[in-house]
Amino acid sequence: MKGIILAGGNGRRLAPLTDVTNKHLLPVYDKPMILYPLNTLVQTGIRDILIVTGKEYAGGFLKLLGSGREFGCRFTFEVQEDALGIAHALGLAADFVDGEDCAVILGDNIYEDNLAAPVNSFRSGGHIFLKKIEDASRFGVAEVQGNKILNIEEKPAKPKSDLAVTGFYIYDNSVFNVIKTLKPSGRGELEITDVNNEFIRQGKMTYSMLSGHWTDSGTFESLYRANTIARDIKAAGRTTPFEEIIKKRNQKNN
Repeated sequence: MKGIILAGGNGRRLAPLTDVTNKHLLPVYDKPMILYPLNTLVQTGIRDILIVTGKEYAGGFLKLLGSGREFGCRFTFEVQEDALGIAHALGLAADFVDGEDCAVILGDNIYEDNLAAPVNSFRSGGHIFLKKIEDASRFGVAEVQGNKILNIEEKPAKPKSDLAVTGFYIYDNSVFNVIKTLKPSGRGELEITDVNNEFIRQGKMTYSMLSGHWTDSGTFESLYRANTIARDIKAAGRTTPFEEIIKKRNQKNN
């Protein structure tokens, strides 16, 4: 399975921080934000990873991540010229995925759970990860019945449940055919919710419930929450495999 980190977008809600850098290069506790979703992918055993980002700060990602050898990975980079939505960014990965399955994570999502089991048991269709939260209306909200997903509504004013669709998705290669059929939403973007609803319509979408902490980092409040989660995880001794890399870099720079 190939891995994809989507790290583009404008990050307008975090201005003026994002006036000077890409949101996904901002610090979350003691590491750049993108290292957390990277760790989530690496925990699943995925090592061949594409990073999709905007052109303005692509050099920052290259400087931080390099070829991936230092992280035990192989990185490929793709530029999203314009911020046209998550599904648009994913569509740029078709050649990289090259007929395989893919695990896609948004570059501002922080997960406490190890997602290796659902990734490694995936066979076909699509799979999403849900979390019960108080402010679910900020996200896609899933309506479920037993083990079946009925529908996902994007940022509803009156959500039908408290189940937010988090920013980690698994798809088989048919996802790229689905993306080709999409039309821009009212925001002028290709929406990942439309992709997921098409898999639901086909009866090919499954889900897992998260038990640990999760947040995005797209607002000042959620960025603060991400820092708290990252601090608590480290305080509990559950460090990432990148701690030693960061430590060696610091020693070299000092």
